[in-house]
Amino acid sequence: MKTRRALSMVTATALLAVGLVAGANTATAEVYTPPDGSYTSTDSGDGTYTVPVLNSDVPDVSVTLVPATENDEGRDIYYMISTTMHLSPGAPIMKSYDMVNWETVNYVYDRISISDASSLRNGKESYGQGQWASSIRFHDGKFYVLFNTNNLGGAYLYTTDDIDNGSWDKTAYGRGFHDPSLFFDDANGGTPYIFYGSGATSAVQLSEDLTQIVAEFPNIFTSGDYAGQPYIGGLFEGAQVYKIGDYYYIFIITWPSGQGRQEVVFRSPHLLGRHQAPGGANTYEARSALNSNGFAQGGLVEITREGAASDWYGFFFRDTYPIGRIPALIPAVWTDGWPTFGVNGSVPYGGSFDKPIELTDAQEALERQKSIVASDDFDNDAPHKAWMDEEWAIPNAPDIDESLLGVELFANPGFESGTASWIVNDSATLISTSGSHGGAGAVQVTGRTTTGSGAAQDLTGKVQHGVTYDLSAWVKYDNAASPATKQFIMTARYGSSTYTNLANVTATKGQWAKISGIFTVPDTQALASTRIFFETPWTSNASAQAAPDTHLMDFTIDDVSLKGRPISTEAPSPDEIAFNGSRLDAAWEWNHAPDNRYWSLTDREGWLSLTTGKVVTGTYQFAKLSTKDELTWLEEARNTLSQRTFGPTQSAETKIDVTDMKDGDVAGLATYGRSFAYAGVKKVAGEYTLGLVYRGQPFAAAIDQAAVESFVPGSTVSLGANRVVHLKADLDFASTSGQLWIRYYYSLDGRQWTQLGQRTGPLTMDWSLSHFMGYRVGLFNYATQSAGGTVDFDYYSLSKVLTADDVPVTSERLDSAIEVAEVLEEADYPAEAWAGFESALDKARSAAAAQALSTHNQVEAPARALERQIAELAVLVEDAAPAVEFSATASARCVAGKSVLTVKVTNEDDVAIASSISTAYGSKTVASIAAGKSATSVFTTRVASTPAGTAEVVASARIGGETVEQVVEAEYAAQPCG
Repeated sequence: MKTRRALSMVTATALLAVGLVAGANTATAEVYTPPDGSYTSTDSGDGTYTVPVLNSDVPDVSVTLVPATENDEGRDIYYMISTTMHLSPGAPIMKSYDMVNWETVNYVYDRISISDASSLRNGKESYGQGQWASSIRFHDGKFYVLFNTNNLGGAYLYTTDDIDNGSWDKTAYGRGFHDPSLFFDDANGGTPYIFYGSGATSAVQLSEDLTQIVAEFPNIFTSGDYAGQPYIGGLFEGAQVYKIGDYYYIFIITWPSGQGRQEVVFRSPHLLGRHQAPGGANTYEARSALNSNGFAQGGLVEITREGAASDWYGFFFRDTYPIGRIPALIPAVWTDGWPTFGVNGSVPYGGSFDKPIELTDAQEALERQKSIVASDDFDNDAPHKAWMDEEWAIPNAPDIDESLLGVELFANPGFESGTASWIVNDSATLISTSGSHGGAGAVQVTGRTTTGSGAAQDLTGKVQHGVTYDLSAWVKYDNAASPATKQFIMTARYGSSTYTNLANVTATKGQWAKISGIFTVPDTQALASTRIFFETPWTSNASAQAAPDTHLMDFTIDDVSLKGRPISTEAPSPDEIAFNGSRLDAAWEWNHAPDNRYWSLTDREGWLSLTTGKVVTGTYQFAKLSTKDELTWLEEARNTLSQRTFGPTQSAETKIDVTDMKDGDVAGLATYGRSFAYAGVKKVAGEYTLGLVYRGQPFAAAIDQAAVESFVPGSTVSLGANRVVHLKADLDFASTSGQLWIRYYYSLDGRQWTQLGQRTGPLTMDWSLSHFMGYRVGLFNYATQSAGGTVDFDYYSLSKVLTADDVPVTSERLDSAIEVAEVLEEADYPAEAWAGFESALDKARSAAAAQALSTHNQVEAPARALERQIAELAVLVEDAAPAVEFSATASARCVAGKSVLTVKVTNEDDVAIASSISTAYGSKTVASIAAGKSATSVFTTRVASTPAGTAEVVASARIGGETVEQVVEAEYAAQPCG
């Protein structure tokens, strides 16, 4: 039997007085509604929402439904996943009850790998790479997340049976799937497939346990199959698959030339299309589903309706930089089995739609307070999650002979001993010569028969894995009949058939030219037989012999060098990965995987401590860019903690203690993509200076990192003896389309604020895709001279209101929340829920008592935290409202040729109940039915045949000093007796 707890009459009256909860036997009284809703959703508060549904970066959206019948909460629940690339923790699980308001409840992983690229180690990074385009599915009581990685070994499948709190098991497929979509073909036994592709849609079938690929189905349909259709064009990716009615539907994003991004729907009675059709014919028809304002890529979401067919909504995103890729929830209209979206195919930006799911007033008030960003007081009070305990096997360090490092590995490198230790690759003759570059000798290579003919030396046993080598040599050729310039190459030969070009130079005839390069032998390369030799660019032997002056000229080499660099490689550490006792709010993600040794919420209670673990080098390059552009120091800095931004305006405030910085350290509050701005403190020669840094486009491949992050002239402030400074960033996405402009402010006491520098910007999207995500706000600390400096952040507080809006700051919102909270009574709520509420109330009271609230951020952070707790208690009250536990059945039978209706009421409660029964054939009342007993009422119809109908039964009982009523309808079938 359901557990019930009644409210005291005093508490109920008090709550009704402030409009917090409904009375015990009414379901329509107003709940306490804060003056403002979510930071990130566009819920209007009147049963509607506007496009987009989330005004924040949530790309590559995928949503799954857990029906009320398959979860413990008794109502439909929706879970969403999105792309987070290099961020950690990653693959966020977002949850909603109304498809409009969302919050992050879990992550699939703490770190996607412990590789250098994922961890900003040893010159490696994962910007624009990592986890992409996830697919989330709920099937047979289990949750699945599938995604592809661009630089970490392809696609991975994660599974769990507890999506809110559980850990995930990982399967690696060892190959990539572009924009993968997991699909269970329940029409055919639930067979699992992965659909994927760009330019063509293909599939693989998985084994029953989803760990193996058992069949391939390439090119189920391609863009070429629909040549000439105006809605077909570039991209042709992001497939998401559904079975609705008699058809399989696949949704694809396309980008036709001269048009915007749009969504196309394909349908077929056969899932695998031409692979199931006679003659291999394409069975998928295509239609344009959405071509409006660039909304595309995503899929369908089912909204169940009691006693009726489901509704379907599209969930698609659009590029809206610099906020990011923002999603819209768009109702589908079906015609002849084809969906289109919006109003006559139009989805106006800012347009309004009715919310698809109706909640109770208390539930609605709670949902509207949920966001995918959050203020945080760094009190280490976030719930512990399984991903925090993720375990990794640390690889063994390479076995390196350090006696071979920093020394010359070539024997006789200057040819002072003639040709000793040197051999010939292929066929040629080596001749000692005095025409050297330096020293007394050199060697001439003559009589070459192939382009690979040249001087060589066996380095077996000297070259090692895991070592970076510097390689150089001088080369010269003099043949008068040869070209004016010629390329010469130093090449490694492993075994008898594996060749790797290590370095090259284009020499000018008659002049010495230096070959130089850096290389590392791949771990997978066998080293049983290793030589390095000199050659010219390859051409066939026949071509070389036909033009020997061009390809087989004599050349001279001298002063050859090969040295291994001392090991400075940073290896992963168990303590870097292990849980450090600190629990951040789920809205936070690190810029790459963090080093858990160098951040803490426990070193200084109520503060986030960031300690520099190493010195920035300025040697990092974007692996994704062919030009290998260099990273700035901010981009290289590890342990930058970040959240999404939100539009159209956002304010973020923090308080930073810089007492323990070291000389050369830089710390502050950043708004960043590849272009960025930050208010930062730099410590130089013992002096602390606050200033503004701005990096805009265009971007050069080679940069002076110190110059890029120098303070903007006129923006600096000496902190003197002050070691604590308050920083505030006001972000304006609305003033100029496609641009973010920022105003930074500072305060030394948290009350009086001064603008730092001028309005800064624009920050715009870098379409090289090195940072392919919306702008983020980050807290950072990095070292340029020595590691070990620490800065502490006291809080991170948000608001939609900017200083420039000139809206007066008052404590009214905070005072109102406190007033409502103070009438609640502990006895009416579960202990765990009350503890969270009481903590929020204490913090709100402290903030109000300080009487120094100078920004909307300072008001909203404690007010919203308390409002959230009040709303959660209200839902608990609603869920625990007194109810009469009983059941009723009705049936008709024939007696003497007439239909007789019988209604049976069973008391399943532990107190006596009264019942009142209303039928089409009269009404009856039973004054008392004892606990656990039943009462039957008979209605004579006086007719020979009765149609199907219902009997309404109202049961009442005294519970908790109140009269509580409950209504049940009992259905009965038609009964012919004639």
